[in-house]
Amino acid sequence: MSGAGELGGRKFSAEPLGVAWIHGSPSAKHNTDPDLQVHWYDEHTVVLRQNKAIDYEAPFLYLLFGERQAVLIDTGATASPDFFPVRRTVDDLVGTWLARNPRDGYRLLVLHTHSHGDHVAGDGQFLDRPDTLVVGADRHAAWAFLGFAENPETVRPLDLGGRVLEALATPGHDAAAITFYDPWTGFLLTGDTVYRGRLYIEDWPAFSRTIDRLIAFAGRRPVTHVLGCHIEMTRRPGVDYPIRTTYQPEEPPLEMTPDHLHAVRAALDEVGPEPARRAFADFILWPKG
Repeated sequence: MSGAGELGGRKFSAEPLGVAWIHGSPSAKHNTDPDLQVHWYDEHTVVLRQNKAIDYEAPFLYLLFGERQAVLIDTGATASPDFFPVRRTVDDLVGTWLARNPRDGYRLLVLHTHSHGDHVAGDGQFLDRPDTLVVGADRHAAWAFLGFAENPETVRPLDLGGRVLEALATPGHDAAAITFYDPWTGFLLTGDTVYRGRLYIEDWPAFSRTIDRLIAFAGRRPVTHVLGCHIEMTRRPGVDYPIRTTYQPEEPPLEMTPDHLHAVRAALDEVGPEPARRAFADFILWPKG
């Protein structure tokens, strides 16, 4: 992917991201962080984090540029453009990318890691955006679009033009959950299925099967970083920040490795087939219901 008008300068490194993420402040009222922190991982890849003073969930969003279209994965936890201008931020980022890589008819695709509200709230800001397709996050819409409706065990390509992601249906946390792999960076984007935090599990057997699939998948791909959508743990093993915390000064890094997948598998094996809440060093198994 190089040459005039094409992606070039591939970024593929397992080095730490090296980002000091915004993590709230002692007084949410006096918080001075940006509404969305923007980190250009490379010239074609952006990681964003929502301000915890706007919503304590502070989800991470991912914007990946291809030659024909970009994909925004998740839209954050807040609907209002006045409080959370995700559309304006993405428009500015697309404008910056197009200034460096000029072309006509460039499109934006909006997809999701799953259907929970803190990942889809900003969808409405994109519905009237030109050259944009917003795919619903519910299982029927998302899985049909990606081609999982007939065979949820398949791995489906998502071609951005010179950059082809791979998508997997990964239910368990949510029936509609999807994981994306980006061969360009080596990122495995696991949403709320695997991250440093409370792994809320709606379907224990499905979640267990998903972890097995992710381990097998990652074993066949060069994965640089496993990236979820939240950080909820402290740097003390097994200790999380309480729900609705708006200041997390002792967060561990966002990025994980495939070893983290194996740690989740070992934790599931230790707990056994009956769902039970249990804290481990980097995460907490948290069955719902």
